[in-house]
Amino acid sequence: MAVPQSTIALIFDYDQTLSPSYMQDDVLFPEFGIDPVQFWNKCNRLVKEQAWDGELAYMKCLLDYLEMDGVTNERLSELGAGLNYFPGVLDMFEDLPGEVFRPEHAAAGVHLEYYIISSGLKALLDGSTLKDKVKAIFGCEFGTDADGRISFPSRTISHTTKTQYLFRINKGMISYDDDVNDHMPPSLRPIPFDNMIYVGDGPTDVPCFTVMKKNGGQAVAVYNPIDPSGRSFRKCFQLCSHADRVQHIAPADYRKGSHLRLLLEQMVRETADRILEGRKEERDSGTVAAPGF
Repeated sequence: MAVPQSTIALIFDYDQTLSPSYMQDDVLFPEFGIDPVQFWNKCNRLVKEQAWDGELAYMKCLLDYLEMDGVTNERLSELGAGLNYFPGVLDMFEDLPGEVFRPEHAAAGVHLEYYIISSGLKALLDGSTLKDKVKAIFGCEFGTDADGRISFPSRTISHTTKTQYLFRINKGMISYDDDVNDHMPPSLRPIPFDNMIYVGDGPTDVPCFTVMKKNGGQAVAVYNPIDPSGRSFRKCFQLCSHADRVQHIAPADYRKGSHLRLLLEQMVRETADRILEGRKEERDSGTVAAPGF
């Protein structure tokens, strides 16, 4: 028996997608007196000179810098309350469903879920004001020692492994206890890819953009409109006009009436209408008229 497939998933990267800065720069470095230039130079040396994975490199460097402070995941979550976002982010999460859904959508069970897939630290996001607005947050994680201090990376999410989490959302397997590689027929997957919209900021999101495009989903690349170098815009323009990775690019302004907000509203609305029409067709094709007199 097929599942209703009436859920729409709006999925976000975090750094430079929902926030103009990297989360480490935002709250970690100021709190512990870490020089960002020295930190990232150290990470880059591990990557370039010793061929480290980028996410493992930055987590190793964080452990080196934070070792003397005895930092716990709980402490990281406390710092997450200080994360900053692009304009309109919090209101968008609150207001979008009421702006796009009609009563007939609700009657058919159509609804919207939010997800975040980030190569940043999950503990920081778990302490942020976004935590209660999303269905699930996927990010890099630290394991702890016997005293509760962060001691070793327990999970990393790179730009390529991000795609695993798209399939977890697709299959409804958001718990790590679920094996995302288990076979599941398309008719049993609660959120088909054509019910998904992915929002990212650049090359690190290319694998997710590609999965969305190949499987009927939608994608938007966002850029920082006040980036004085113009690099943020150029990388999005390249993704859209030359690499053909995304259908749309927009400034990362989530306020009502903005280009991005209008795009997201229309994408969700059209997806909801398509689901509703599909439900009507299923009902009509399964209905047998009563005999006449």
